[in-house]
Amino acid sequence: MTSPVANQTDREAGAWWHGATIYQIYPRSFLDSNGDGVGDLAGITQRLDHVARLGVEGIWISPFYTSPMADFGYDIADYCDVDPIFGTLADFDALVARAAELGLKVIVDQVYAHTSDAHPWFVESRASRRNSHADWYVWADPKPDGSPPNNWQSVFGGPAWCWDARRGQYYLHNFLKEQPQLNVHNPKVQEALLDVARFWLERGVAGFRIDALNFTMHDPLLRDNPPAPDTGEVRTRPFDFQLQAYNQSHPDIPQFIERLQALIASYPGTFSLAEVGGRNALAEMHEFTRGPDRLDSAYGFDFLYAPALTPALVQQALEAWDGPEVGGWPSWAFENHDAPRALSRWCADEDARPAFARLKAMLFFALRGNLILYQGEELGLLQDEVPFDLLQDPEAIANWPLTLSRDGVRTPLPWLGDDVHGGFTQGGYPWLPLSGQNLARAVDGQEADPASQLNLTVHVQQIRKASPALREGGCAVLLADAHRLVLRRSHMSQSVLAVFNFSEAAQPWPEDLTAAGNLLAHTNFDAALWTGEGRLDELPPHAAIWIEEGER
Repeated sequence: MTSPVANQTDREAGAWWHGATIYQIYPRSFLDSNGDGVGDLAGITQRLDHVARLGVEGIWISPFYTSPMADFGYDIADYCDVDPIFGTLADFDALVARAAELGLKVIVDQVYAHTSDAHPWFVESRASRRNSHADWYVWADPKPDGSPPNNWQSVFGGPAWCWDARRGQYYLHNFLKEQPQLNVHNPKVQEALLDVARFWLERGVAGFRIDALNFTMHDPLLRDNPPAPDTGEVRTRPFDFQLQAYNQSHPDIPQFIERLQALIASYPGTFSLAEVGGRNALAEMHEFTRGPDRLDSAYGFDFLYAPALTPALVQQALEAWDGPEVGGWPSWAFENHDAPRALSRWCADEDARPAFARLKAMLFFALRGNLILYQGEELGLLQDEVPFDLLQDPEAIANWPLTLSRDGVRTPLPWLGDDVHGGFTQGGYPWLPLSGQNLARAVDGQEADPASQLNLTVHVQQIRKASPALREGGCAVLLADAHRLVLRRSHMSQSVLAVFNFSEAAQPWPEDLTAAGNLLAHTNFDAALWTGEGRLDELPPHAAIWIEEGER
């Protein structure tokens, strides 16, 4: 059971972001404006009207900074400039200005755990053990036998240490070897990162999504990670064989968070969102968002890699953020640039997918917290199968075929159904191929269809935006059994019941549930069956119903 809004701070109360829906844009795949096959900032600006039509409050743009693109922008060589493939700082300024005209806030990624090995800081750091950036990264001597300092493993496979002959030491990389780990214990590094944040705040951004925040500090004693218990699941990476006790999640991270949040909050109307993954993610998300001096929200992985969508999963996720002792405010995503498309994970039956997609949308917009809607999710896009010879994702290439490629969720957004490349690029060839299954779900065709997934998304977002209960209210889980879920969202005098049938078969109406009131939204059932008296004979397959209750 969940309570009314708990621990709401003055900063949260009435803030634009509190309960907002934010649209994630992966710039390489949104729209290519110059025909080189790669999306860019000018392309985002050109199609921002589509995002505004959805009724969302803001956008989050994945990295567009100067980068060798070893990890497609998450390896940054200059935090304060735009990579030429995406455009210029002037293009970014034009994007922010257009977003403001459309009433959209702009959130950008910040990557503080690591840089590119091409970053000038690292170029100098690796040159010698005595220079102004010598201790800006994590360096360590080898063991007497020349092997790495400890047993830490990288997320992308293999040891988390890379030998550098110039210094005669190893440097730490929790991800690719081209992403050396910053030493955020160093106060000078913290000051430099705060300067980066200040640069973008001065350019008009409304806040940040902070990548891999729990990787920003390591154990200075470099103790070995203990082995992870064998759960019987297939482990495809050495990283999965360890508990990440010492290469991440250092207890000093909240002190840096408080410095960062003080800066962000000094700019009116801003928002901060932590990305936190790993085995202890929930505890760390609570820690990173506890109280007014820490971040506004945390971005959980509860749904991103879940193999199935169940009432129990939803109940567990919501109740993990319940109660006055928890604090913080959650942000939810069903999809993102790293996780497979949810419809492909959660509904194998192609015939049932349209109905399931509608159920999924109505569930998503009924959740308590902020919502992060990934580009193409509003169209019901599916995971694309990218053949090995066209793969771009370094993790998928290294672990082929056992790691599901991130490329399958990064394929271009289809704008025009009658164009071979979906209107994504003119005169070029997309950096990743677009499938026929997703081309058939193009924006133009869905805009013209009143019953489309796109128009349902617009409809339910408009209702959420206008409803204090759905946007900011508390949440009680009234029922979560094998197939049915009932939520009550409430704020002051308004109460909304959300009733769902996750099954492909009809289910009994919940026995003790009487939901008399106004039918706000529904899908997969005949609204003529609703009498307003609070019950149905049964819940049709994949039915979803929102009911604004009368005075309670």
